Amino acid sequence: MEHYGGWADEHYGAVADTFARNFADFPELGAAVTVFVDGRKVAELWGGVADRRTGRLWNQDTPVPVFSCAKGIVSLCAHLLAQEGRLDLDAPVSRYWPEFAQHGKESLTCRTVLGHRAGLPALDRTPAFEEIAAWTPVIRAIEEQKPLWEPDTAYEYHGHVFGFLIGEVVRRITGLTPGAYFRRAVGDPLGLRAWIGLPAEETDGRARLVEAEGRPGMPGPEHLLTRIVTMNGALVFPGLDEPHGWNDPALLAMELPGAGATASASGLAGLYAAAVTGIEGRERLLAPDTVTDAVREVSSGKGWLGFDAGARWGSGFLLDSSVFRPMLGERSFGNDGAGGQFAFGDDEFGVGFAYVANRMIGHGDARADRLIAAVRTCLAG
Repeated sequence: MEHYGGWADEHYGAVADTFARNFADFPELGAAVTVFVDGRKVAELWGGVADRRTGRLWNQDTPVPVFSCAKGIVSLCAHLLAQEGRLDLDAPVSRYWPEFAQHGKESLTCRTVLGHRAGLPALDRTPAFEEIAAWTPVIRAIEEQKPLWEPDTAYEYHGHVFGFLIGEVVRRITGLTPGAYFRRAVGDPLGLRAWIGLPAEETDGRARLVEAEGRPGMPGPEHLLTRIVTMNGALVFPGLDEPHGWNDPALLAMELPGAGATASASGLAGLYAAAVTGIEGRERLLAPDTVTDAVREVSSGKGWLGFDAGARWGSGFLLDSSVFRPMLGERSFGNDGAGGQFAFGDDEFGVGFAYVANRMIGHGDARADRLIAAVRTCLAG
C-alpha cells in the first residue's frame, strides 16, 4: 500500500498490522478502521485511494456509502426515543401512525419491524426514483401493503422498508425525518461524520465505490431478494456508475434510511462508542437496560426465503454470531453494509468499532472479521 495514515496505541498494534495485511491479502482500493475503547480512540487508520478515476487519496475524514449500516443509525434513534419514554417498541405502530392500521397490520409493533418479522420485506408498488426521494409516496405504499406472511410468525431481511417504516414512526414522534432527527439529536452535537442523506458540501470528498472482479450479481428481477434490495427495480444494485446507482450524488443525497447512509470510519465507530460508553466527555447515549433490550434475540435461523446464513437479530441490530458476524460477545450489537462495511458497539468491553471500504467484496469477505479478531486479541492481552 503506497498511501497509509493514522495511528494505533501501543497495545493495539495488532489492529494496524491486520489493516496493512488486508491491503496485501485482498483487492483493497481504499479503506479505514477506527476503534474506541472506553470512550477513547485507540486506533484510527486509513489508506489507499478514495477515487480510482482521479487517484485522490483516502484521508482521515473520507466518508463512503455504507449501505445498511443505516439500519444501525435508525435503530439507535428508535431506542433513544424508547429510552425517553416517547416510543413503546411493543405498542402497535398505528399508535404513532394511524394510517398504518390496514390490511392485517393493525397490531404490528415496532419490535416486529426491528426484528425483520413484519412480513413487509418488499412492496407491491414500484415507486419512481423521484417518489422515493419525496418520502411520502413510499409511506403511502407501506400503508396500502398487505404483509406477505402473518406478522411475527417468520422473518426475512427488510432491506429498504425497514428504514422507511421505523423512520416514519420517528417522524411522527419528532416531526423530523430519521436522517434529520439523527443529526439534531446525535450527529451534530457529537460532530460525527455520518449521515442519512449526504450534504451537498460533502459530495466531492466522498470515496467512490468499485466492485471486486468476480463479485456475484443479483438473481432475476422478479426474485424477492432483488425486489427487496432494489425497491422493485426503482434503484439499481450494485449499479455503481449508472443513473441512480450508489455513486450517484442524487441517490446519496436522499434519505434512504434502510440502506443509504454515508459515513467515515470514525463517524460510525464514534456513534457506537457514544452509545455504549459516551465520548467527548458526555454520558453514554444508551443506558445499560436499553442495551439489554436491544440485544435480546428476536430473530435467527431459517428466513422466509428458506436460507439460514447464521445471522442473529436483536431489536434493529445484528448480534454476535460466530458463523455470520463474529463480534465480541453477548452485549455486541451493530449492522453491516453491502460490500464489506461493518460497525458495532459493546458496553461490556467498552468498544465502538467501524471498518469501511470502497472496494465491494461479496460472500466470504473477511476484512472486517480479521480486524475484529485483532481487537479481541488486544483486549485480551
